[in-house]
Amino acid sequence: MRSSIGGPRVMLRRLRETMAEPVTAQERLDRIVVLVAANMVAEVCSVYVMRGDSSLELFATEGLNREAVHKTTMTVGQGLVGVIAREAQALNLPDAQSHPAFAYFPETGEEIYQSFLGVPILRGGQTLGVIVVQNMAPRTYSEEEVEALQTIAIVLAEMIASGELQTLARPGTELALQRPQQLMGRSFADGIALGHVVMHEPRVRVTQLIAEDSSAELERLDAALESLKSSVDTLMQHPAIRDGGGDHVDVLESYRMFARDRGWARRIREAINTGLTAEAAVERVQNDSRAQLIRQTDPYVRERLHDLDDLANRLLRELVGWSGHAGSGQLPQSAIVVARNMGPAELLDYDRANLRGLVLEEGSPTAHVIIVARALGIPCVGQVDGVLDLVRTGDAIIVDGGAAEVHVRPASDVENSYVDKVRMRAKRQERYQELRDVPTRTKDGVDLTLMMNAGLGVDLPHVEETGAAGIGLFRTELQFMLATRFPRIGEQEAFYRTVLESAGDKPVVFRALDIGGDKILPYLRQDEEPNPALGWRAIRIALDRPALLKAQMRALLRAASGRKLSVMFPMVTEVAEFDAARAIVEEETERLRKFGRKLPTSIDLGVMVEVPALIWQIDELASKADFLSIGSNDLFQFVYAVDRENARMAQRFDQLSVPMLRIIKTVNEAAESNGIPLSLCGELASHPLTAMALAAAGLRTISMAAAAVGPVKAMLLSLDLEKASAFLEEALDNPPKDLRKAMIGFARDNQVDLDI
Repeated sequence: MRSSIGGPRVMLRRLRETMAEPVTAQERLDRIVVLVAANMVAEVCSVYVMRGDSSLELFATEGLNREAVHKTTMTVGQGLVGVIAREAQALNLPDAQSHPAFAYFPETGEEIYQSFLGVPILRGGQTLGVIVVQNMAPRTYSEEEVEALQTIAIVLAEMIASGELQTLARPGTELALQRPQQLMGRSFADGIALGHVVMHEPRVRVTQLIAEDSSAELERLDAALESLKSSVDTLMQHPAIRDGGGDHVDVLESYRMFARDRGWARRIREAINTGLTAEAAVERVQNDSRAQLIRQTDPYVRERLHDLDDLANRLLRELVGWSGHAGSGQLPQSAIVVARNMGPAELLDYDRANLRGLVLEEGSPTAHVIIVARALGIPCVGQVDGVLDLVRTGDAIIVDGGAAEVHVRPASDVENSYVDKVRMRAKRQERYQELRDVPTRTKDGVDLTLMMNAGLGVDLPHVEETGAAGIGLFRTELQFMLATRFPRIGEQEAFYRTVLESAGDKPVVFRALDIGGDKILPYLRQDEEPNPALGWRAIRIALDRPALLKAQMRALLRAASGRKLSVMFPMVTEVAEFDAARAIVEEETERLRKFGRKLPTSIDLGVMVEVPALIWQIDELASKADFLSIGSNDLFQFVYAVDRENARMAQRFDQLSVPMLRIIKTVNEAAESNGIPLSLCGELASHPLTAMALAAAGLRTISMAAAAVGPVKAMLLSLDLEKASAFLEEALDNPPKDLRKAMIGFARDNQVDLDI
């Protein structure tokens, strides 16, 4: 077997020198293929780069006809190079021409070469090109030579990713990594945003690829691996995880299994021994693993890809000593954040002045981060499969929340089209603005009340701008989530007073502190739970920690002095919980009266109907509560046993369904028979189609995202409610196969303005 001149380490040292030379991209690429051919004692070394049209173009060669450079092309799957690109696997052949995929390109002059070694150029599991060496004599290349070529492929991947080779492409031709991409997801928050990508958890960019001292790199790797294992073990030993049981334990066990996988660590060490830095070795192994897993059809195997990705990224962060996310730094203008998923507090970390949009690879339309995005007016598309692998920080990107489309590196005509679309949306908003002071009355004369949801100071001007009848849900927890410590009573009072003053004479319904689940306060100690959505949250925390509720009620009572105060309590399961909360409010009211404080002119205390058990207690509640409000997001997840944070379940069931509408109708009828006011706040109220169904089910007060007030009002003005109610009644008695489609059909047949 032939040995390489000087071995891989010498080649890597010379490669490092080549990369530092001030030459053009073509000159650098030409020098690399000469260097590789010489050190691997190969007559040929060629580099093929993937173009945006999924073809491969010869970019550089030593040994083949140089006239073929930038002229020879092949499709993915065509010839040996095309097979490598398609399968993302190396080919090591002593007799290339006997392989069934061999294809002859006469302009290259390669017919005289027998042996063939080609490896894919990978980044994030995506094939960016292929590097090949060839010899006249039949031979099988050694494992050491394969690894050396894989190392060169990492360097070439960085050249391609940096955009350096784009300058060599023919005019009008994009390389694969730079080509425009249109991705589909699910609409989470309406709106259009044009900007540039900011990665929520930025990919660690490996700039130092070639090691000075492999022994030192191995030591760095060992230390980082131990730190990684320790952090996973600590998580697994938490009592709530250790004793809770359930699927989440299996997921974490598989996570720990990967972290302790000796084969994974061994492959990284082997890559370091070829001359790579620890970071470059981790990236190479992950590229190889990802390239194989991403091509699997088994959903379970593909899901393990996320485990490996997370571990590899975490290990890279351990190696470079990086922690946190992009929200902790300065946000560039027109930023569109791309993430696998995130919590509401993380979104609030970003500078709202520069944040234009949000794209999630996972997510759920009723997750709290999406509620916050809607409150902030941030367009969002979720469940965009593979988006993290296809974008880089700084890429141009368009988010179309309404159409659930994401355009990465859009072509100029697409961008121009969206600029026109933004203008059209602005005109539509002007039409909604004209409706601001028009009474919300259906075609057949039924009046409805449209309230808006809020929770931040930036929301408050929307009351006047949209013509909403008031704030039907003010999420008080957002003030707590933005703070670094518990807001003092005086701070809460000042904020609540600002809210009330901004609303003027319009009503405001405050939701008592709703924390727990995915709404975590960093300064509140809270044990991890097997299923937080069904655990210690909302009123359960408030009654177990009454000092929290007392402080908030005292602040609200002070802020509302001289005017009406409305407060509702979330997650109430039994009437006794509401009795206990009311007792605290009465105690605080009496305390302020004793100290001569001016009190609210009236105090209305309500209950959110979210827990199904409460549906059968409305008769008892009616004599105690002043109003009810259906929290449709939580009600839906409890009725359907679907965690609203679980992306896998997000599209399995539709909120616009016969069971949900039957429940809402039942609650409405119970409220009417007991003479207690009822409203609904949640995802169902924020879209014209679902709002139409709510009105048909009997609801007359609904609260929605501020941006939805105009479209919902336009829908109601065009609606014959008597017809809609009769249609829904029939649908609930004789359910159609798809209620959503049936309601859309009704709207089209009756010229209802759905704005779709």
